[in-house]
Amino acid sequence: MHERAGQPADEGDLVDLDDLLAAYHDLVPDPADPSQAVVFGTSGHRGSSLDTAFNDAHIAAITQAIVEERAAAGIEGPLLVGADTHALSAPAQRTVLDVLAANGVDARVDARGGWVPTPALSRAIIAMNARRGDGPLADGIVITPSHNPPRDGGIKYNPPHGGPADSDVTGRIAARANALLADGGRQIRRAAAPDPGTYDFLGEYVDALPGAIDLAAIRHAGVRLGADPLGGASVDYWAAIRERLGLDVTVVNETVDPRWAFMSLDWDGRIRMDPSSPHAMAALVARASDEGFDVLTGNDADADRHGIVTRDGLMNPNHYLAVAIDHLLRHRPAWGSAGVGKTLVSSAMIDRVAAAHDRGLVEVPVGFKWFVPGLSAGSLGFGGEESAGASFLQRDGSVWTTDKDGILLALLAAELIATSGRSPSAAYRELAERHGDPAYTRVDAAASPAQKARLARLSPADVTADRLAGEPIRARLTAAPGNGAPIGGLKVVSDSAWFAVRPSGTEDVMKVYAESFRGPEHLERVVEEASAIVEAALAD
Repeated sequence: MHERAGQPADEGDLVDLDDLLAAYHDLVPDPADPSQAVVFGTSGHRGSSLDTAFNDAHIAAITQAIVEERAAAGIEGPLLVGADTHALSAPAQRTVLDVLAANGVDARVDARGGWVPTPALSRAIIAMNARRGDGPLADGIVITPSHNPPRDGGIKYNPPHGGPADSDVTGRIAARANALLADGGRQIRRAAAPDPGTYDFLGEYVDALPGAIDLAAIRHAGVRLGADPLGGASVDYWAAIRERLGLDVTVVNETVDPRWAFMSLDWDGRIRMDPSSPHAMAALVARASDEGFDVLTGNDADADRHGIVTRDGLMNPNHYLAVAIDHLLRHRPAWGSAGVGKTLVSSAMIDRVAAAHDRGLVEVPVGFKWFVPGLSAGSLGFGGEESAGASFLQRDGSVWTTDKDGILLALLAAELIATSGRSPSAAYRELAERHGDPAYTRVDAAASPAQKARLARLSPADVTADRLAGEPIRARLTAAPGNGAPIGGLKVVSDSAWFAVRPSGTEDVMKVYAESFRGPEHLERVVEEASAIVEAALAD
């Protein structure tokens, strides 16, 4: 923990925008350096121009690779392009549009010339393709590193289903982009783009919200909602929600500053727009009890994450996911028997809530892309990650978005208050009384590249222990039970506890997640024994 975590940023914490933008154009990646290659993680390619990891050459190569991928897949409709408020997003969007124009792709950008949240782009792809019927399908590119620090940039591809591209697609895009870089960019087509076509992302999204949220109940109950876009792409959307939908919404911070000088420092002393972090959200939490809001919410830069602040403070993301699922399964009869999706590092409270409603649980590896088929087909009513990202079906059981939607989850908190008369944090206390009150933690442990590679190759047979913190081990998982996909690590489960460990994609650490329904002391034992179990497995 950094000594200034949770404290306001000062001048020394801010990125130099001139240096950042100059580096985007001036630095050219070395294809032989792995740190400068194109790498798609769970949600796109991310990096900083200052590290020669997110530069003009990268974005041109990625865009050319996307053009070739969509052509091979027979995708011939418009390609929707959106960007968030990070400083590198604007020049990256110009690069994207130049390459698309040279390749004859029909690109569409925001009609207002504004920023586009990730869920708005996902919603636009789904809605446009529904209207096009048998016509050429649309897809999209979102330029965002999500909640990452101001020095970073990011880009991801969403195919016609509207959600993140799956691993096969991103693997081909990354491989082709790196081949284009290694060839010196000679096969990349680019030209100065004329003015592209436009699309009303904001109108498409906001005007459709009554299909997903019971806005009449929120208005009738007079719920007071405070929204902090945290300097991100949702700023105009929250204003439009207030004006178009008649909700009592106060945008508590309308500042858009690509340095994010108004933020509190995150746990490691960096500026990070993570609405689920009590350190990054410290200033917002401090004002929650002073301004009379029924609920105060935050979103990250592309609004795919949510933070929920009640008078009890910032909710743990796992707690809110459980509350959201319980509320939705009580108030969405048109969903029928649609199940619940969660990532394998999310709380087992979700398992108990789903079981209480007699709904199937689909447990998948980390990454929202795994929920796309279920949400598209309506077999999953809800999909969520412990990192405060989720989405769910419309009230009639049809698809809303197939990417994470922080705005939607924030509005759901207001619906819960309106229909139940209690706050989301009070609702969680009721769940804990009914199902048990788990203790949950995540810690990072040092891991060499060799250890990380070994961790990703583990099999259940590599775990020789038969007990975890005094209980028999009942499952050793290296593949997700919901879809059989490799988890890139290990999960060990007992009757009242579990731990999971997976390698970081960007740092020499392994991430250890653990939970116990027997309290904090038992959780400590779980974490200690997890270390020993993993050490023994990696030593073989």
